[in-house]
Amino acid sequence: MFKKKSLPARLWLKYSDRNQYKQYKWESKNYELHELSLYLTGDDRLNTAEKIIEFAKTNKELNINHSGNIGDVVYALPTIKRIYELTGLDINLYLKLGRPRVLPQYMSHPLGNVMLNQKMVDMLTPLLNAQAYIKKCEVYNGQFIHIDLDIFHSQAIPLDKANIARWCGYTTGVTPELHKPWINVVANDTYKDKIVIARSERYRNASIDYSFLKKYNNLVFIGIKSEYQDLCKYVPDVQWQQVDDFLELAQVIAGCKFFIGNQSFPFSMAEGLKVPRILEAYYEILNVIPEGDNAYDFFFQAHFESIVKQLAGS
Repeated sequence: MFKKKSLPARLWLKYSDRNQYKQYKWESKNYELHELSLYLTGDDRLNTAEKIIEFAKTNKELNINHSGNIGDVVYALPTIKRIYELTGLDINLYLKLGRPRVLPQYMSHPLGNVMLNQKMVDMLTPLLNAQAYIKKCEVYNGQFIHIDLDIFHSQAIPLDKANIARWCGYTTGVTPELHKPWINVVANDTYKDKIVIARSERYRNASIDYSFLKKYNNLVFIGIKSEYQDLCKYVPDVQWQQVDDFLELAQVIAGCKFFIGNQSFPFSMAEGLKVPRILEAYYEILNVIPEGDNAYDFFFQAHFESIVKQLAGS
């Protein structure tokens, strides 16, 4: 019987025995596809809109889990919102801590080798609990789960291509309405004249230069310190806005003049809010696709500068 290995065990096997590692990867892929097949064909699984609606006729609550990174959780929200709209059920969202993350060697992540930790959940839950379609969001601690959103991690879905915001729709059979906002917060009007920027160290288009933004005097950066320091090399006078949690972050983005970001967590917030937003598209992993009003994306410098000029009004 196939047994999953921990991240350290997988890395050691890769280092110590390449042939066994390749065998493990093959077994892992087929195991995950088998799990997906069982999920999609199981009569007792809530894996279609029809089954979920039928479930709602005799139940009052629906428990959903997710263990992906914070951006993946935000992109799951439009599917969760649509389930709520179709059923009216009280939805409880449980977040699992510590799912291993494997990144390419040339990339890094603030959370290192895990998807979610307690600090990120503490930052995220105020935002999620503020959404009308979620009754409560908290850490998973053995609660019974009706819908497992982690099933999208099976290798049947190409996670480097299709729109992240559709992944959970593919496995639940519920089509999210991505042209509509799925995050609702009270906007912080302090930022109504500000251009808010976020640019992670991952998913950068190497041909893009942000230094032209120096001519704008209303720039605000949101993100971690190393990302801010990097942007300051090209745009020295940008303000760094730190927040206590992601509800506060959403309020800043909701109140801004417009938002600029790459394929990282803050852009998922801008996309969910449907504020005027510009995406720096990353050609190697094109899995963030803006939809709906006020959405712009680019591959080339001239287009980037043109869109900013248009939205800034100068």
